[in-house]
Amino acid sequence: QGTAPTGGTTMLHTLQRHRDILQDYMHEFQKTRSNIQARRERDQLLGSVRRDIDSYKNASSALNRRSEGYLKEHEHLRNSERLVHDQINIAMRTKDELKTQRGALKAIQTKMTTLANRFPMINSLVQRINLRKRRDSIILGLVIGLCVVFLMLYLTH
Repeated sequence: QGTAPTGGTTMLHTLQRHRDILQDYMHEFQKTRSNIQARRERDQLLGSVRRDIDSYKNASSALNRRSEGYLKEHEHLRNSERLVHDQINIAMRTKDELKTQRGALKAIQTKMTTLANRFPMINSLVQRINLRKRRDSIILGLVIGLCVVFLMLYLTH
């Protein structure tokens, strides 16, 4: 019987030792689980913050791209406006030059009419010259026409 209590105390001692080890493992397990849980929560929080930052960057980037597009379009419009303004200035200068030329040609026409009225001989001479030019043009046209007709007749036979 002396060994029985000793065997029982040894068993009790071993059992107590195993309980202490189990309790240490349980404590270590709880600590590890809480660390893992804290890390998961931290990762979720950081992930949501990162997603928020990324979405903000994407929205900001899209806004920047849109703003750049608007700025480029504005610059193109300004360049087009400047070119149109230059073209209008050129047209206005051309109009002024044409008015000046018209005035000069009217003055020449008036002087020529005055000369023709003052010297009727010059007027009749100019009319006869124009009549001969017209007659010569008609004769030349008839000769060319007859040549073409004869050429066509020759080619068909």
